[in-house]
Amino acid sequence: MSPHSTADLLTRRYATLGEHSPLFYREPLELVRGEGVWLTDATGRTYLDAYNNVPHVGHAHPAVADAVNRQLRTLNLHTRYLNHVVVDYAEALLETFADPLDRLFLVNSGSEANELALRVARQHTGHTGVLVSDFSYHGNTTSLAQLTTGLTVAEPLGDHVRALRIPDAAGLTDAEASVLCASALQEADQAIASLQAAGHGLSAVLFDPLFSTEGLLRPPQGYVEGLAARVRAAGGLVVADEVQSGFGRLGDVMWGHELFDLSPELVTLGKPMGNGHPVGGVVTTAELLDEFGRRNMYFNTFAGSPVSSAAAHAVLRVMDAEQLRPRARQNGEFIAARLEQLAREYPAVASVRGQGLFFGLTLVRPDGSAAPEAARALTERMREAGVLISKIGREDNVLKMRPPMVLERAEAELLLDRLAACLSALEPAA
Repeated sequence: MSPHSTADLLTRRYATLGEHSPLFYREPLELVRGEGVWLTDATGRTYLDAYNNVPHVGHAHPAVADAVNRQLRTLNLHTRYLNHVVVDYAEALLETFADPLDRLFLVNSGSEANELALRVARQHTGHTGVLVSDFSYHGNTTSLAQLTTGLTVAEPLGDHVRALRIPDAAGLTDAEASVLCASALQEADQAIASLQAAGHGLSAVLFDPLFSTEGLLRPPQGYVEGLAARVRAAGGLVVADEVQSGFGRLGDVMWGHELFDLSPELVTLGKPMGNGHPVGGVVTTAELLDEFGRRNMYFNTFAGSPVSSAAAHAVLRVMDAEQLRPRARQNGEFIAARLEQLAREYPAVASVRGQGLFFGLTLVRPDGSAAPEAARALTERMREAGVLISKIGREDNVLKMRPPMVLERAEAELLLDRLAACLSALEPAA
């Protein structure tokens, strides 16, 4: 039991962190402990965590905690001294990438990774223009705020930024998807031409391969490859933001960009990398890393420390030892089949989204319009039922579920059973 009331803790939080730091749920949830895919609140009630991807291999995984503890008791410093722990991790991580992605910058977060990737792209190309989707989030630095389109920020969209509507082919025939793809690529052509006419040129396109903030979109076949080809023809680089879609979560692939016939010049990493320990990275080519390194004395006091590297390396070892990527594929297939069944049973469900252990449902009203109120209600109902989920999408009507990778089949069944029960309890007007 917590030694204080939740109301008292909330008052103290407002008095220190302010009232604008976001909290989930109408009644904030005070969590005190976690293990695997389970969380415990201050009253002792447990919840199945179907939302958090930061504890990639499970909350409080002993192998990660022990690795951090051992290294903290041995040595912790920055990378301006030689130490094998960071090199061991870099070698292990880079083995998961295909050539020519064979070099690594270590940073502290996904925001810092995206900031560095854009800096590398600007210096390499000599251009400043950036393409992003028109409903996306890639971090909270000043320059990333200037290209944020999916969250509220005070900074206006930068003059050097063009936002693209990512086409969604869900529910379309092949012919319809082809027409949509051609139209969307024409929009990309116009955006690139606009940047060039304004004198910005094009340095990069930055995108999440799963288009998760956008609502787990399904771009038509050939769109992502066509966009990348246009960016490169204009002299720009392709940056894949793998903070949410990477590290085997999708099951079939280790990295989200592998869903496409595409090898980015830069891949950015964050959240799940250290299972809660702050680690981020930028994976790139030897050419780009060497070019940037010759021009900049780049170092980072905390990134790549032996403790951070020990945590991140432990994540990779656990993934391999517990076969978490194959498990994500198998459980993902099982979950997808059950979600499709729910979509057939409940008119409020318009489509099934995602892949592997990142999945969701699009909710609509009887007239087919987006139903954010249903998504809000379901999120609250699931919390009451002991399962934590969230919602995403332009209309805030896509349920978002991405449990830790250690989810077992029985836990997946529990999640789906409670989701079905909560769907059945929705008001008919939803």
